[in-house]
Amino acid sequence: MNSFDFAITHRDGAARRGVVTTPHGAIETPCFMPVGTRGAVKALTVADLEGVGASIILGNTYHLYLRPGDALIARRGGLHRFIGWSRPILTDSGGYQVFSLADRRVISEEGARFRSHLDGSLHLLTPEKAVEIQAHLGSDIAMILDECPAYPATETDTRASMERTLRWARRNRDHFLRVRAGETDVLATNPGQAQFGIVQGGVYPGLRAESAHATVAMGFEAYAIGGLSVGEPPDVMYDVVGATTPHLPDDRPRYLMGTGMPDDLVECVARGIDMFDCVLPTRNARNGQLLTRWGRLNIKKRQYAEDDGPIDPECGCYTCRTASRAYLRHLFVTGEMTGATLNSVHNLYFYLDTMRRIRDAISFGSFETFRQAFHQTFSRRILDA
Repeated sequence: MNSFDFAITHRDGAARRGVVTTPHGAIETPCFMPVGTRGAVKALTVADLEGVGASIILGNTYHLYLRPGDALIARRGGLHRFIGWSRPILTDSGGYQVFSLADRRVISEEGARFRSHLDGSLHLLTPEKAVEIQAHLGSDIAMILDECPAYPATETDTRASMERTLRWARRNRDHFLRVRAGETDVLATNPGQAQFGIVQGGVYPGLRAESAHATVAMGFEAYAIGGLSVGEPPDVMYDVVGATTPHLPDDRPRYLMGTGMPDDLVECVARGIDMFDCVLPTRNARNGQLLTRWGRLNIKKRQYAEDDGPIDPECGCYTCRTASRAYLRHLFVTGEMTGATLNSVHNLYFYLDTMRRIRDAISFGSFETFRQAFHQTFSRRILDA
């Protein structure tokens, strides 16, 4: 039985607050999903994720398929049981990772043939194969296999890629419904799994509209906007998102894939997006870049060597309650693993707390006030002190 659902509880302009229901629990939206590429969010335990308030995480189909293998995970009872995470999981299709292997893959109508980055073995990822891998993993939300065009790309090339994604989408959906109906021998570890379609079309609003209408007609549980945050300027991304969301169903969640910095999240919520993911908070944490309400702080700087203050005095995370800037700088410059953990706890808490503040602002009808205030303080700045 499909137990996926979505309800909007508040609106403020184009911004929406809602609740996504899945077999493994509810997700308040707008939400941010930490990225657990290989079944783990780097440097963090499940307890850490629960501590920062994560309600859903993302797993990477490409990496889990290659190692330890989706069939092995299915025999272990699915990805939730395998990693000890009882809350919702979204899995991507693996397409982005395959298409990024420019010198190791060949794209055809059948699918993407690629060589593993681990051992050079040859694999074929088709729309049907992506469905089956994710059925084995048992995520609550499975993404279709789409073609990810490079940026920049001509309108002609982008159209060809978008039309292939639509043909693949039909195959994704048909096979997903066969697996759900028990018409295959695929071991589906989560009978309530939902499938999201993906809208492509590059930076061309007409192609985005065409892709959206055709994808929605296939009847997916919800819809994502893909192919952004691939090098285009932020204002171009905002324009594309703003032009695309009106073509998506109002009563279904909207997921912007792979975006972005906190101010990007605020701007895209203002354009009707409900779900986000990005590796930036944890990747930047491991590189010593920490986020505060007043901008970004580079903990590597010598000026923090004797600074007894927290990263952000207004932050309530475990790191800010227990660790000084001086200690965090020491951990970073000495290469201690604890530093990556404490930094990641803080950055993820910052993202998730920002989403909480966004939800509250929508509920109180003050989102535009929040939006302006956020940009006046954060605004992608790097702190000097």
